[in-house]
Amino acid sequence: MNTAVGMLFPGQGSQFVGMGKDYYDAFPEARDVYRAANDALGFDIAELSFSGDMEELTKTKNAQPAILLHSIAVLAVLDARGVKPAVVAGHSLGEFSALVAAGFFRPMDALRIVRRRGELMYDAGVKRPGTMAAIIGLDEAAVEACVREAGGVVVVANYNSPAQFAISGDVDAVERACEVCKARGAKRALKLPVSGAFHSPLMEPAVDEFRGFLGGFSASELRVPWVANVTGDVVPDGSRVLDLLALQLKSAVQWTRSMRAFVGVHGGASYEVGPGAVLAGLMKRIVDGSEVASLSSTAALPAA
Repeated sequence: MNTAVGMLFPGQGSQFVGMGKDYYDAFPEARDVYRAANDALGFDIAELSFSGDMEELTKTKNAQPAILLHSIAVLAVLDARGVKPAVVAGHSLGEFSALVAAGFFRPMDALRIVRRRGELMYDAGVKRPGTMAAIIGLDEAAVEACVREAGGVVVVANYNSPAQFAISGDVDAVERACEVCKARGAKRALKLPVSGAFHSPLMEPAVDEFRGFLGGFSASELRVPWVANVTGDVVPDGSRVLDLLALQLKSAVQWTRSMRAFVGVHGGASYEVGPGAVLAGLMKRIVDGSEVASLSSTAALPAA
C-alpha cells in the first residue's frame, strides 16, 4: 500500500560529516545509491560524506553532490516502503533532489548535473568575487529597502521566511547593506561562509553554460507537482523546468511563497528528505500548524 506525502529537500549548508552513514549501514537501497554514485562521479563520495574532512566536504563542488546523494538515498529507502511524494520542493540545490523525486531526472544524471553546477558557481565566484549575508528580524519590505539604500550590486537572494532572508552581491555592497539593516533594527546581519554571491547577478556568467550543460541530459515529465524557487509557484508541466533551473543561479529563492503554494497542494504531514532540519524549522515560521518531520537520520524513521 502506497502513502503519498509532501517532500521538501534541503540545499547547501545542510551538510555534515557522517551524513548518510546510518542509512548506508541499515538499508541495502541506500548502499546501492552510494555505490552507484562513486562510479558515476569517479571518486569516493561515500567516504567523503561519512568520514571526510569538513572543510573539503563544504567546498561547493563536493557539498552539492553529497547533499543530493543523501536525499536520493533516503528517497530510495522511502520508495521501497511505499512512501511516495504528493508534491515536492527543494531549496536551491534541493530542487534537483525534488526533481529526482518527481521523476524528472534520473538519480545519477542529477548527481552529475549538480557536480557541474557546483563547479560553475565556484568559477563564477572566482571571476567576480562576492559574498552573502543572513538578515534576521526585519520584514520583506524593510530588507528590500535596506538593499536599495546600500546601493551597488546587492540583492535579496533568499526569502526564507517572513523574518529571515539572505542578501548577496559584491562584498562592499553586502557589507553596507548589513550596516543599514542593523541600523533599521535587524536582530542579526551576518556574513555567510560562502565562495560566491549565489542567487545574484554575479552568477550571470554561469547561467548560459549551465543551461547548455542541462540540455545534454534526457528528462521525463513531472509525475507530481513541483514548486519552483524562481517563481514560488507550482509548475504545471516539464516544459520550463530546465530554463528555471538555469535562471535559479542568478535569481532569488522565493521560499516563503513556495511553502504557501506547497501546502496549497498538500496540507498534510510532510517530510524533509536530506541532511539537517532547516526546512522543517522554516515551515513552522511560514505556515501555522504545519507538520514537517526531518529524516536526516534513521532515528526519525519509526516515528515518521
